[in-house]
Amino acid sequence: MELMRVIACALLVFGLTTSSAVVAAETGTLEKIRQTQIITLGYRENSPPFSFVSPQGKPVGYSVELCEHVVRQIADQLKLPNLKTQWLAVSARSRFDVLRTGEIDLLCGNTTHTLSRRAEFDFSLMTFLDGASLLYRSGQVPESIENFSNQRFAVVSGTTTEKVLDKLVAASRLGARLIRVTDHDAAMIALKEGVATAYAADRTVLIMTAMAHGAGGAYQLSSVQFNYEPYALMMRRDADFRLAVDRALVQLYRSHQIDSMLNRWFAPLGPLSEAVELMTQLYALPE
Repeated sequence: MELMRVIACALLVFGLTTSSAVVAAETGTLEKIRQTQIITLGYRENSPPFSFVSPQGKPVGYSVELCEHVVRQIADQLKLPNLKTQWLAVSARSRFDVLRTGEIDLLCGNTTHTLSRRAEFDFSLMTFLDGASLLYRSGQVPESIENFSNQRFAVVSGTTTEKVLDKLVAASRLGARLIRVTDHDAAMIALKEGVATAYAADRTVLIMTAMAHGAGGAYQLSSVQFNYEPYALMMRRDADFRLAVDRALVQLYRSHQIDSMLNRWFAPLGPLSEAVELMTQLYALPE
């Protein structure tokens, strides 16, 4: 009898953790949201300015604001004035698993849209364009890529930057080794303490993380950019939900509301690239 009770409890817990995924799989994400009147959003806790935690403990950032707009548009579409938003913190690695299991409906961060990821997940229209580079302590930036021998690059595990550097190092194009860390704060600690000679990530994240650590002048960004990062909002495979998300983004692009959002989060970093401005024009799709 005791064994049966243990099994019954285990099945109950499993059922509770998978029920949202089952509902989404059987009815689609929009119908799941309609039935539960809840939408669950995933966010990164330390990927400024895209997704991070405010001093008040709330998710904030450019991608978070995009998702909040998407939620308002979906609430209007489904006629759910009391639609509730739940937030779930995710890491670079866990974000994929929580989407698969249905723990979140939409990922609000700086997630790169790649073909390999697209084989399993859906992506919204592009939300930002970036590229990976290297952050050094001031005065320690190599003069050229030929001087990268014996460098130690801190990189967050589970990111596209890690994959790119893995390939470059394996091909001996950099003559360096990777120090894999759990998040951007850990990478900055490795750089500060000299465990790493450089910190590899998307350029925007590097600038914002250095500024967040209160000593931007103590660091210097390399001019090297070794990949291209098209960001988008990620979700489970669901054409209807993807279209709803895209409609919300197009509304921002067409109305130019996106301009004030971009300025709010990226003005401290300098002028936006022409590529980002062109992106908002190209994706202002007609109905």
